[in-house]
Amino acid sequence: MKDQFDKVNLAEKFAQFSDHWNPRIVGELNGQQVKLAKFLGPFEWHHHKHEDEFFLVVKGEFEMHLRDKVVTLKPGEFMIVPRGVEHRPVAHQEAEVLMFEPASTVNTGNLQGSERTKKDLERL
Repeated sequence: MKDQFDKVNLAEKFAQFSDHWNPRIVGELNGQQVKLAKFLGPFEWHHHKHEDEFFLVVKGEFEMHLRDKVVTLKPGEFMIVPRGVEHRPVAHQEAEVLMFEPASTVNTGNLQGSERTKKDLERL
């Protein structure tokens, strides 16, 4: 078992995968999970009934589309999408993104029947 006091190198973790829209778990605390994913292209419009989501850009940039505006996030910037708010991330070029959210959060929210739904996430 991995030592709970080991540091996590984000560049090394991102280098372990190349697919898009498939979050990996890299840490857990207090019922929350730290996830990494690579974004490319548009995701689907969705919302999360019970969970807020935190998105931090590590590399690249992406747009968070909301029904009334578009927010561009660049490296070192983050955004919290409150529960119930419909949103759609869009990355015109590949972006590396750290997400922090409750362990119960499913990436496609209310669209759990989507082909992009990921329920049993890999741990890195």
